[in-house]
Amino acid sequence: MLRVCNKQTADISNINFQYLCQLVYQHAAIVLDVSKDYLAELHLKPIAETAGFGSLNSLVEHLRSHPFSNLHVRAIEALLVTETSFFRDRYPFEVLKNFTLPELISRRAKERSLKIWCGACSSGQEPYSLAILIREHFPLLTTWDLQIIASDFSSHILARARQGRYSQWEIQRGLSVELREKYFQFQQQQQNWQIKDKIRQMVEFRQINLIHPWLSMPAMDIIFLRNVLIYFDTETKKSTLKKVRQQLRPDGYLFLGGGETTIYLDESFERIQQEGGVCYRLR
Repeated sequence: MLRVCNKQTADISNINFQYLCQLVYQHAAIVLDVSKDYLAELHLKPIAETAGFGSLNSLVEHLRSHPFSNLHVRAIEALLVTETSFFRDRYPFEVLKNFTLPELISRRAKERSLKIWCGACSSGQEPYSLAILIREHFPLLTTWDLQIIASDFSSHILARARQGRYSQWEIQRGLSVELREKYFQFQQQQQNWQIKDKIRQMVEFRQINLIHPWLSMPAMDIIFLRNVLIYFDTETKKSTLKKVRQQLRPDGYLFLGGGETTIYLDESFERIQQEGGVCYRLR
């Protein structure tokens, strides 16, 4: 199915940009926004140069005329949105701290097991924020069978997430000085911040394409699928929520982005309004 995109940038022809839209949609179900045409210029030019192509159009024409390869994967990954920050939007973490985690800790007291999944984790700030929150406010959970799984489509961005290294600009987005000093170490030579092993080792990273079957995933107590559905069309949103429903334990909780909802998409979920924010659970 061709996702029609309009673009005005001269460095890439309209038909080539439409091909990129189609490529991303077919393999990641992401509908590229018309305003994201700059991503082709910004992120594909270095790939074109490294691969020995004289222009962006030459790269795309090669992709169009050759079987699917690692070069196609690199192009798709480069075009995906990877915007994130520590404790992004704050409210989900407040709801977790004040409501969701205390309730689940009480319910799981006998089994002493808790499983959390961050889908589309990008460069890792969200799952590491969860690990920090747990260390800060629920240290008891570190003695449980606690599993924090973080996944993303992109192998490149997952490699970054596993390293847990962040620039000064990234580290100051959402992270207090107190938490930075407690859980990160500044690396003078690299001029970046390295997350400490006690946090990094709490998170398991996996490569998962959300539009494919979610194989070998345990039933989850909490699922973070934030700022993902907004990039899907309606049918992909519905199919994704159906899989969430099957993956979530009956008394588990789903967190979506501020501009996302299950309303009119999957009536199996009910909206739970807590002080400071919203989450969802199965009816």
